[in-house]
Amino acid sequence: MADHRRPRRRGQGELEALVLAALREADGPATAGWVQERLGEDLAYTTVVTILTRLLDKGEVSRERAGRSFAWTPADRAGLAARRMRGVLDAESDREAVLASFVTGLDPADERLLRDLLSQARAADEV
Repeated sequence: MADHRRPRRRGQGELEALVLAALREADGPATAGWVQERLGEDLAYTTVVTILTRLLDKGEVSRERAGRSFAWTPADRAGLAARRMRGVLDAESDREAVLASFVTGLDPADERLLRDLLSQARAADEV
């Protein structure tokens, strides 16, 4: 007896994560066609392009012209995480409370690292 159930529909975030993972495995910028092949699933080319465009709008990928198409590159993870952290901070009305809560939750090694980075930034500003 044949199974005629429809395949499970994935959430948008799940597809975005799959596309980003594929891009991170590339040796350099990759086309939407390469991503589609890499995923090896029944995703339409247009679906992959739509996902890449959404990721571009979120700042999670960049693109450059490659012939008549585009080559896509994932954003730097550290920079992306920093943008997300700033977004959370900007969304709160009491920035001091958010920063205080963040800093008091750091382990000692991260706290030292943060202090060192702040000192370096101050020193660079004074030059």
